[in-house]
Amino acid sequence: MWTVPKPKYKNALSEEGDITVNIGGVRVVLFGDDLQRYPESRLAELSSCSAQNPELISTLCDDFDPGRKEFYFDRDPDSFKCIIDVYYFDEIHIKTGICPICFIKEMEFWKIDQSVLDECCKSYLSEKEEELKEIANKVKAILEDLDGDHCITRTQRCQRFLWRLMEKPDSSLPARIIAIASFLSILLSAVVMCVSTIPELQVTNAEGKLVEHPTMEGIETVCMLWFTAEFVLRLASSPSKVRFALSIMNIIDFMAIMPFYVVLSLTLLGTTSMMELVNVQQAVQALRIMRIARIFKLARHSSGLQTLTYALKRSLKELGLLLMYMGVGIFVFSALAYTMEQSHPETLFRSIPQSFWWAIITMTTVGYGDIYPKTTLGKCNAAVSFLCGVIAIALPIHPIINNFVVFYNKQKVLETAAKHEVELMELKSGGQARKKSQE
Repeated sequence: MWTVPKPKYKNALSEEGDITVNIGGVRVVLFGDDLQRYPESRLAELSSCSAQNPELISTLCDDFDPGRKEFYFDRDPDSFKCIIDVYYFDEIHIKTGICPICFIKEMEFWKIDQSVLDECCKSYLSEKEEELKEIANKVKAILEDLDGDHCITRTQRCQRFLWRLMEKPDSSLPARIIAIASFLSILLSAVVMCVSTIPELQVTNAEGKLVEHPTMEGIETVCMLWFTAEFVLRLASSPSKVRFALSIMNIIDFMAIMPFYVVLSLTLLGTTSMMELVNVQQAVQALRIMRIARIFKLARHSSGLQTLTYALKRSLKELGLLLMYMGVGIFVFSALAYTMEQSHPETLFRSIPQSFWWAIITMTTVGYGDIYPKTTLGKCNAAVSFLCGVIAIALPIHPIINNFVVFYNKQKVLETAAKHEVELMELKSGGQARKKSQE
């Protein structure tokens, strides 16, 4: 049985160098020998200073009672209980329920270095600091939308208004309408691209080949004109043209728009003899699908898409383990299947690489049936591979769902905190304005 040393609560000092402190109403006696382990801390300075030096004492504490020789501090007693652990254990743990940011301020007040924090608390503190940075960024974005005083010239005001209109759906009703129209245009273009491949809806050209219906081409042209106008307006109103050009989503927009004009130019110039325009059009059809990726641009305005992206990003380790496990399983079970099926005269397993396809569709529970085992050992191998595949796929589901829920709740809290911070700033600025008017 062992016990840890704790500060003792008593009425008087027992030895020279010991001090009595009152932290938010909690009276504690601390031993000088322990406090001197960290001589640069505030408590060590108090234990070494003389009671006859009131000026120095007043700089170290909020109040001092010479009769009781007691130092008073208007600080959080719960945080102090964690901080005094450093004098006994050489490390500090932040207890549950204490704000880590406020606790760091308490450590700075007591002149305790952050290096004594335990590793688990350091990681927890870093997470909270990242949250504060996110809140600050959200507040900054909100203030930039609300504040237009720095836009001096009319051109700057127009550029800022156009940027909000095209990039900030929450800034106004017209901006939201434009965002919805852009979203619907993307969906309409994708639907037209798919429907135009149906033979019953195609028409025959002069050469007797099936081509897209003119109505489909007209709808596609209107959508492309909308995408072009949107891209040009966003580029013209962008505060930073370099950042705009390097954005992944803007690169996708450009790659989705340009093939349309390339094919149009080739057609108008009559260069079909120089290259097969059919092949070019097929390449364009493949590039058109990239417009669907613009839906993810709305992630900056959608907590759900942000959460999905974050959950997948935080789950890369689990997904990597899944791929590794599946890769090993595919190699092992395909090799076993090839070996076990060689004794059957009508075997479908001609080689191990060909068996990879069977192992993939079996472990992922797809089972097309185009290749299957015919021997008893092969069927047993297939059953085991099926069970292993089910277990492997189920393993990363819980971490992904957990990351999704955690980040979704976190985003909601950060958005609410940012809005409250802006409201407090508005209240403070309003109060200062009233004081100036009264003066």
